[in-house]
Amino acid sequence: MRKRFINGSDFAGMALLGAEYLQANAEQVNALNVFPVPDGDTGTNMNLTMDSGVRELKSKPSPAIGKAAEALSKGLLMGARGNSGVILSQLFRGVAKSLSGLEQADSVQLAAALQHGVDTAYKAVVKPVEGTILTVAKEAARHAVQIARRTDDAAELMREVHRKAHETLQRTPEMLPVLKQVGVVDSGGQGLVYIYEGFWRSLAGEGAADTALIAQPGAAIAPRKPERTSAQSRLETEHIEYLYDMEFFINRKLGGSGAPPFDEAAFRKALGRDGDSIIVIADDDIIKVHVHSRRPGDVLNYALPYGELTDLRILNMREQHRDLLHREDEALSSGADDDPGSVTGLASVEVLAGPTGAGTPPEQVHEWAPFGIIAVALGEGVAEIFRSSNVDIVLSGGQTMNPSTEDFLKAIESLPAEHIFLLPNNGNIVLAAEQAAELSDRQVTVIPTRTIPQGLAAAFAFKEEEDAERNAEWMKAAAEQVRSGQVTHAVRDTTIDGVHIREGDYIGISEKTIVVSSGDLLETCRQLLNHMLEGGGELLTVLTGADADPEQTAGLSDWIASSWPDVELEIHEGGQPLYPYLFAVE
Repeated sequence: MRKRFINGSDFAGMALLGAEYLQANAEQVNALNVFPVPDGDTGTNMNLTMDSGVRELKSKPSPAIGKAAEALSKGLLMGARGNSGVILSQLFRGVAKSLSGLEQADSVQLAAALQHGVDTAYKAVVKPVEGTILTVAKEAARHAVQIARRTDDAAELMREVHRKAHETLQRTPEMLPVLKQVGVVDSGGQGLVYIYEGFWRSLAGEGAADTALIAQPGAAIAPRKPERTSAQSRLETEHIEYLYDMEFFINRKLGGSGAPPFDEAAFRKALGRDGDSIIVIADDDIIKVHVHSRRPGDVLNYALPYGELTDLRILNMREQHRDLLHREDEALSSGADDDPGSVTGLASVEVLAGPTGAGTPPEQVHEWAPFGIIAVALGEGVAEIFRSSNVDIVLSGGQTMNPSTEDFLKAIESLPAEHIFLLPNNGNIVLAAEQAAELSDRQVTVIPTRTIPQGLAAAFAFKEEEDAERNAEWMKAAAEQVRSGQVTHAVRDTTIDGVHIREGDYIGISEKTIVVSSGDLLETCRQLLNHMLEGGGELLTVLTGADADPEQTAGLSDWIASSWPDVELEIHEGGQPLYPYLFAVE
């Protein structure tokens, strides 16, 4: 089917089918993560990001391609999770800017938009790495610009874009040595190839997957079996304090001439008396409101004087959480696997307020604090350590559950502080935190912590009496002084950096490098700690995970005391899933 021009409806069809192709293959994309750890989540992150974009696109349909692209971009931007999701959102942010104001686009304009998307994504990444989703997008866009000179058929153009993206994907192991070692292509690049396949098949009026183009090198590597429990199941239902998730619009025009002037500050303060995660976006005629509240009736009473309420939605988050746990229990009892890509919303990120955080009633806060700190952590023990170490809000997330850009923005908005520091505490969350800081109108500094130990060191280094610039310097320096290690189990056989790994073995990771693999947990810990302490260190901190055995922890403590007697040892109950031990050497 020949398409000389594509409009907003065509673009929406492309996005919908692209999202479907990605969702159908999200677990295969997860399985391509290089490290054989049980938290490979590139496919899940890209799927959740794309789902957010599609939902925004569905809510704002337009026959104009510029408006449709803008809606997709906004949804992707707010829902971006993980590095792959943020890069995906930046690609289509550039596409939307290029198509802005257009009713329809020809092949030349579409190719130019793809190229502008690549330029935008590269600018968003401080140190772009070739052999990743960026390279796949770059080569595909470059090819699109060339092809657009020879064809005016947008469907043919996107078919060529997909072909070139797939061709480049197959070459990623030659560009990135670690991919070649493991025998896989880049996971983010593979996700983009699925999206592009949906794009061209939509324009061509097709729908079936081309299995010849989705075969991967390293055929011996089978897709990873999904985890049977979600990260949300590790949260306690009763910890959801503000249980009613409310969203609605106030239509000022329908409020009549007697409606009082809208006092946004007073309205926010009223919502904050029994709520958090407050978002209020006001223009002349429409006010959008989002809040988690214990008293939904009070919220509606606060809003009613200002106009007519529309599109009202109230969800009980505890009820949703209980339903999620029930579904997982049923799935486990029947032997079925849950689809992690289908678990979205509710407790994907729970805001846990600290001493001056979002849970503090505004009438008790006489003025905004000069500083606030938001950290990401998974595990109640780790969260409690952060709360007792200068951190105001802990976003529940991490290895298995990356917060979205919107999750960060909600936390930022809810914290009554003049200057806010973000501690992402995971390398795959840094870009989302930075994107949130860019989008926020508040003063926000991201301390690019990539591990929990780095985040704790940064939090400890904060000094209330110093200015923001000096605090940022000290927090970054403190994080850089920490050597981080972690122990988990392997989910597949592989060989990385000369370390032979078997599925089910324990693996010890120092920073980003797997240094040991063993069938014995304590032996893995011992070898990893020997590696970490060889370079010196005065203090060793151990965070025990949810699956750590107290007897094994005691044995490990005895070994450390005898093998490294000059090293001070601190052991804390972290409660983190999947990683029985996290180590920090200072």
